[in-house]
Amino acid sequence: MCSRDSGSATGALILNVLGVVATACHPATLRAQEVAPHAAGAGLDALVSEALAANPEVTVAAQRFEAAKTMIPPARTLPDPTLNFSYEDMDVDETMYGVSQEIPFPGKLKLKGDIASREADAMEQEYLAVRLAVVARLKEAYHELLLADQSIAVIEKTRQLLEQLAEAAEAGYSVGRTAQADIFRAQAEVSRSLARLAMARQRRQSVNAELARLLNRPAGTSVDVTGELRPRAMRRNLADTLALIDQSPMLRARGAAVDRSNAVLALARREYLPDFEIGLQGVHEDPMGDDGYQVMLNVTVPLYFASRQRYGVREALASRASAAGEMQALRQELAMRVTDEFAQIDRAGKVIRLLDNAIIPQAALTLAAARSGYNVGRVDFLTLLNSLFTLQENELELYSETAEHEKARARLEEIIGEEP
Repeated sequence: MCSRDSGSATGALILNVLGVVATACHPATLRAQEVAPHAAGAGLDALVSEALAANPEVTVAAQRFEAAKTMIPPARTLPDPTLNFSYEDMDVDETMYGVSQEIPFPGKLKLKGDIASREADAMEQEYLAVRLAVVARLKEAYHELLLADQSIAVIEKTRQLLEQLAEAAEAGYSVGRTAQADIFRAQAEVSRSLARLAMARQRRQSVNAELARLLNRPAGTSVDVTGELRPRAMRRNLADTLALIDQSPMLRARGAAVDRSNAVLALARREYLPDFEIGLQGVHEDPMGDDGYQVMLNVTVPLYFASRQRYGVREALASRASAAGEMQALRQELAMRVTDEFAQIDRAGKVIRLLDNAIIPQAALTLAAARSGYNVGRVDFLTLLNSLFTLQENELELYSETAEHEKARARLEEIIGEEP
């Protein structure tokens, strides 16, 4: 027969554990127990600066832009002149020497320069688009890492509470207050929490690897971050954001491609016109010692325009139509993406408010009620555990929705080129 003192001590232990559960799971306490920033961690702004300076994709895009700019002056320059020299050993020895220069029809060199310039413009916009894409991927990974840290903290807290409940159940069983099944169930849930911790830590390692890649750090480098996982307010509504699509570097790159196609078409039409070659030669004859010179003018004749220049124009027309179609298709795609991201942000915001203001407080009250009921024998151990896990899942969902909210904002920034 169990003594009253032993039962009182066991009941006090259970009450103490359940009091810790209720206190730790209260919404205000949840905010206070968020993962503390790493002492040597980096903030988001510092990570962005590092990525823009070190990421290979950004470096490659910058070099492509620089290479495209170097093609503009050569495209506007005349072809190299030709020096010539000849000698004839006959009755009268004749020595000829001179220079010739090809001169395209007026306007062709300018159009070639315009083509190269538009190509450089496209490379510049692609470079800016790559920068924005890298920053967006970095911000997504950053918030995924914060989410992983918060998830690990929540699951670890639940595991510790389950271990305390298991100890309390064992103590209660020893004095006849609880069933043996409660012990097994608590121990099983501890094991399940360990499995979830392993999954959460694996996810953190994967996100850490992605961050290290974006930062161009050695493989296996640990990236510690600081910051708070919280939703930020939008600065613009959907209509205002859609109006900013035309300033997207992705769309501007396609616009530069259309401008390049227009210049290519103008040059193709100008190919119907002839090019010129001007030459000047000096002549010296021996043994008479006579000197002279001759001026030469060559003109190309576009005789085969029906099978060459005409098809060149057709090709340029088709390329221009293709570039314009791609630009319009991209504009529609970006508009769809903006609308979709806004829908995700709106949904996440509503869920966050419900979880923060209603669902989590209600779940905390449910857990408190289950604690009281279990203490007097009106609620079984399974109901108590379900209340605890319901609160845990709501808390994890809150952090997950917050991360999705911020990731959608990062993707919007990639599209419009500035903070949404």
